[in-house]
Amino acid sequence: MASPNSGSDNGAADQPTEPQQSEHLNIKVTDNNNEVFFKIKRTTQLKKLMDAFCERQGKAPQQCRFLFDGQRVNPPDTPDTLDMADGDTLEVHQEQIGGAC
Repeated sequence: MASPNSGSDNGAADQPTEPQQSEHLNIKVTDNNNEVFFKIKRTTQLKKLMDAFCERQGKAPQQCRFLFDGQRVNPPDTPDTLDMADGDTLEVHQEQIGGAC
């Protein structure tokens, strides 16, 4: 008769070894002059991160365009909706209005 602590009767050892997704991500935001790192939850709207970056840089949020993998980031987006991973980077560019004479 096997004892309860022997063999593969341990439930924790039988769990699949998938990588754990942590609740928080470290996201780098860069405008090619400055890099700022943020730790945010996967479900947090990126508006909070975007506003915080603009405030630190002394820019109005309307002046900045945020991109992730070449796609524009909208304020209601979250890391989960964009399928972001820990260590990903958001690029910030100057918003350009007009241009035609």
